[in-house]
Amino acid sequence: MQRISQTIDGLRQKHGDSLLILAHHYQEDSVVAHADMTGDSLELARQIPLAENVQNIVFCGVHFMAESAAILATPEQRVFLPEASAGCVMSNMAPASLVETMLTRLNSGKRRVIPLAYVNSSAAVKGVCGKFRGSVCTSANSSTMLSWALDRGDAVLFLPDQNLGLNTANILGIPQNERLRLNVRQKGALVDVQAAEQAKLILWPGCCAVHHLFKCAHINQMRKEHPDAQIIVHPECTPDVVEKADAAGSTSAIIKFVEKAPMGSTIIVGTEISLVDRLTERYAPDKKILPLARCQCSNMAKTTEEKLLQTLNALQAGRDISVKDTVRTPARLALQRMLDACN
Repeated sequence: MQRISQTIDGLRQKHGDSLLILAHHYQEDSVVAHADMTGDSLELARQIPLAENVQNIVFCGVHFMAESAAILATPEQRVFLPEASAGCVMSNMAPASLVETMLTRLNSGKRRVIPLAYVNSSAAVKGVCGKFRGSVCTSANSSTMLSWALDRGDAVLFLPDQNLGLNTANILGIPQNERLRLNVRQKGALVDVQAAEQAKLILWPGCCAVHHLFKCAHINQMRKEHPDAQIIVHPECTPDVVEKADAAGSTSAIIKFVEKAPMGSTIIVGTEISLVDRLTERYAPDKKILPLARCQCSNMAKTTEEKLLQTLNALQAGRDISVKDTVRTPARLALQRMLDACN
């Protein structure tokens, strides 16, 4: 392992400023150690337009993240994903063709339904959102972007994570009777058109396979074992879990929450275990950081130090992530709307 690490360090020195390595917070420590920057989806997306002199961007994360980087990159830049099979279960729950079919149907009357896609979605879905005057959001800016979308139409289709959509709706105070969980079965043939015409927020029935595993029972147990602890969870968790926790926030918000907690605090964190373990090690022994439950994203774990080395060794001949112009143009528009709204 030490030899692999040293070889990566040598390749980084060789490429100098022409190489940028980005890593999501859910990556393992051995990968994060080589990153020029770690962050959540929004933080890392913001880096791409700033990396003007970079020729090669290696994105340590999952496929939709590398696609977003490729959408925002210049034509001269190449974006690489160390493990091509690192996908996202949630993203797969919203196929672009079905999203377009549903939006076409929802917009067939007099109402304008604006799509707002969580960044955990494919480039093709982001492209559909761009074409339908919509945008994207992250868990860090979902309230800002949902308000943005509501101001531009009669209703919003929030996809693919219904939990993030519901938790954001709770923050904004959108009444229960103005929400509708969309039935996407049989290619939308079962949609309750009358209910959709009355709804202000239409929710795609998707979820994160990792954060959906956190349950209220986990919180109840932790409250018994650590009555003085603070509990923070990710807003991809179900609304009942978020309601029981003391706080909810994006990966960056969770990191800041732990950082600002007083010395001697016990903090229980409900998110992907790689980040929790990193926080546990970083703040020990001054603060006690515990996982609400040990839930790992198997796709994030596919990127290893060995895979990163293989990618760096093959930058010239390697296969980069590409997005067709027919998708890239509207998808970039959707992403840029988010970046502009959140400046």
